[in-house]
Amino acid sequence: MTEDDPKTLVSTDWLAKHLRDPDLRVLDASWYLPAQNRDAKAEYDAAHIPGARFFDIDEISDQRSSLPHMAPPPEKFISRMRAMGVGDGHQVVVYDGSGIFSAARVWWTFRLMGKTDVAVLDGGFPKWQAEGREIEDMPPVIRDRHMTVSRQNQLVKDVTQVAHAAKLGEAEILDARAAARFRGEAPEPRAGLRSGHIPGAKNVPFGDVLNPDGTMKSSAALKAVFEAAGVDLKKPAITSCGSGVTAAVLSLALERIGHRNHALYDGSWAEWGMYDDLRVATGP
Repeated sequence: MTEDDPKTLVSTDWLAKHLRDPDLRVLDASWYLPAQNRDAKAEYDAAHIPGARFFDIDEISDQRSSLPHMAPPPEKFISRMRAMGVGDGHQVVVYDGSGIFSAARVWWTFRLMGKTDVAVLDGGFPKWQAEGREIEDMPPVIRDRHMTVSRQNQLVKDVTQVAHAAKLGEAEILDARAAARFRGEAPEPRAGLRSGHIPGAKNVPFGDVLNPDGTMKSSAALKAVFEAAGVDLKKPAITSCGSGVTAAVLSLALERIGHRNHALYDGSWAEWGMYDDLRVATGP
């Protein structure tokens, strides 16, 4: 059973109960890796939770960067959210078509912008559909809503800050990629990247914090996962992955267990793996 918390994670029961609340906004933040051959926008157009708006992670990003879907500048975030009818005073619920995958990235993006009334739907669209709940294919009716943001710089780290933290060992760097990629035994899906991990990082594959049905594990089970990976939960944490999407699943898990001192490495391996002057470790 999900412990409902509108600032982190809510159950399908909670969402069904609040779906018609005037100040609730639902976002479909589905995003897939190229190898998955799924078209998130086409799937949204065909079926989504009633009233949901589509949040395009690749478009609502900093397109001045050569790195994939980096956090958007505040003014771009504001303009896109206003166009979607999302603004101040709204409770936002984000879901995706995998269970919990890309929705956590959008949860983190809202937090980065100083918005805390935002939760991920536990189990996402697959669970909602499996329970036979209401879906529609209609675009939502949009009413413009003013939005103010206050960027929380402490929630994001750049390559220099991560290199510094790795060298001094002052934070736990948590890598959400699969174990074979972390160890450098499997090739990276993006061309031109070295294989391995940031020296000193601990591997917590994002799937380890989820149940088989795509819901997030209980707080006690989450703590056990981090501890089994050798993570010191008393230290600040920096989450990382391939391109900053599944790292946010770990950020959400940390928030669920009351670990507040965490930041996300936005460039993640897409950046670190590209620069030959940054050290890379392999093996466990």
